[in-house]
Amino acid sequence: MKMRTRFTTVSLLVLGILYISFATYAQTSKKQNPTFHYTVSMENPSTNTFHVDLLCGGLTEEQNDFKIPVWMPGYYQIMNYANDIQKLIIIDSNNQPIKWEKANHNTWRVYNKGNRTLKISYDVKTVRSFVATNYLDEERGFIAPTGMFLHIDKQLNLPVTVKINPYKNWNKIATGLTKIDGEKNTYYAKDFDILYDSPILIGLLEEMPSFTVKGIPHHFVGYKLGDFNRAEFMSELKKVVEQAVAVIGDIPFDSYTFIGIGPGGGGIEHQNSTAVAFSGSKAFDTKQGRRGILSFLGHEYFHHYNAKRIRPIELGPFDYDNGSKTNMLWVAEGVTTYYDEMLLKWADLESETDLLVGFQNSIKAYENSPGRFFQSVSQASYDTWSDGPFGRTGDEVNKTISYYEKGPILALMLDLKIRHETKNQKSLDDVMRTLYYDFYKKLDRGYTEQEFRAVCEKIANVQLNEFFNYVYTVSTPDYKKYFGYAGLDIDTNPKATDGAWLGIKAILRDDKLVVRDVDWQSPAWVEGIRRNQIISKINGNNATLELLANIVQQQKDGNIVKLEVLINDVVKTVPILLKTKTEITFDIKRKNTLTPLQQQILKTWLR
Repeated sequence: MKMRTRFTTVSLLVLGILYISFATYAQTSKKQNPTFHYTVSMENPSTNTFHVDLLCGGLTEEQNDFKIPVWMPGYYQIMNYANDIQKLIIIDSNNQPIKWEKANHNTWRVYNKGNRTLKISYDVKTVRSFVATNYLDEERGFIAPTGMFLHIDKQLNLPVTVKINPYKNWNKIATGLTKIDGEKNTYYAKDFDILYDSPILIGLLEEMPSFTVKGIPHHFVGYKLGDFNRAEFMSELKKVVEQAVAVIGDIPFDSYTFIGIGPGGGGIEHQNSTAVAFSGSKAFDTKQGRRGILSFLGHEYFHHYNAKRIRPIELGPFDYDNGSKTNMLWVAEGVTTYYDEMLLKWADLESETDLLVGFQNSIKAYENSPGRFFQSVSQASYDTWSDGPFGRTGDEVNKTISYYEKGPILALMLDLKIRHETKNQKSLDDVMRTLYYDFYKKLDRGYTEQEFRAVCEKIANVQLNEFFNYVYTVSTPDYKKYFGYAGLDIDTNPKATDGAWLGIKAILRDDKLVVRDVDWQSPAWVEGIRRNQIISKINGNNATLELLANIVQQQKDGNIVKLEVLINDVVKTVPILLKTKTEITFDIKRKNTLTPLQQQILKTWLR
């Protein structure tokens, strides 16, 4: 990025057009704490660039380090927000340039030398429409605040105002920020944590019918929401929200906004809003067609409890410079994933079969990954910054797992364990409520790993050594025992599959048969076949996809297949002894005979 330090007349005029005058700041300059007043403009959205003016008063230091976060809480990946900041200009109250320099990747050191008020101007270039990135085009603008607004190092606990100047003819702004009465398009945050937790969508937006839960309004505002029965959709979303609220019993905000940013993927939770990729369609007019998106929205909504307020202690105060690492994302994300499925069942929006198949698929995905032998779910939580939320991709052997797969299964097991040990008097809901009221409401902080375990064991009234061993080791869970608490049986018996097992998946590339993937510990893997090797012959015949498929269909356990393979630029003949592959279905169903306690647990669990 090239930094601009020359000042033009036009630049100075732009900097001078701020919604609060310097006369006002002559009075506020006596304050000991800095003040922050932002104006965000988008006069030419076709350039995909926002313009930001910051009026910063009350400065007392000789120099100040202005910083931009490197991540957005809720999306546990390092972002290159600083790379998008361009044309930085800093002047004093007399429109004279102030010296500054880049101190590191996300810090600008400003030598204000007694100047108590600064005007800072910069552009924010946007490229990608995503819930964790800024985006601007001719139809809408999305502000991901961590990538837009500078703060002074160690000065996060200060109030901020933001004025939005929408592009002409844009009709609406959607955000969880508090609007300032009497000030057009101007919003207030009591500190930078609130500002950074409040995405903003601007454009020709649409709004679906709102609803209230316990007297609290819930809105859905978005860009090109799509053609479907919106009233019916919002009616079902209300049912999901009601079930989420019923778990905790408290709504900790005055209003809530679902912000649909348009097509794409992903959603990020915030304290009183969520930003989600959303493209409605006629498919939403069927109950089955709505299931996926309602589960997704239920997940993000439940996060305002679990992650934003019921949170691992590492997730607040946030380390905006480095990311906040924790072993507990299996709770913040995995337990939330468990609840997003349960909310649909409790709201009568999916069947018992749908629910059990969903858990079956999560178990299969986890158990069929070699990562389960190498990485615990607590390690996956901590390593998400390097591995990603779904584990690493591209490795020859995926030695990572996803807390989105194992986390909800552990949550289910913990829930059923608590119900069993307490004769169905307590459940995981009691754990979540205790964490909410005792730590968030009373202590205004998150929980430690030790405190989470202590709460679980107190609610269950037993030691949970075996359960937490599944959290911190790679031991295979005793699914049958835990599912059995609710009178459910799970098929964990390996069954032979049809045909022979070679273990190679291949593709044609430039008329050559190229290995795309190899099953870990398969016969081909054991003999050294790896990705991107070229298979030239199969049993002496020119290699084709059809011949490769015939091995599985026509050969059998114990047969020998000879592959001619190009390995490190040397052609080698590799004999492979075929085997029979076994798979486990993990099919979940009710047992034929249930005890009275099992019947009671199953009934109350399914509601």
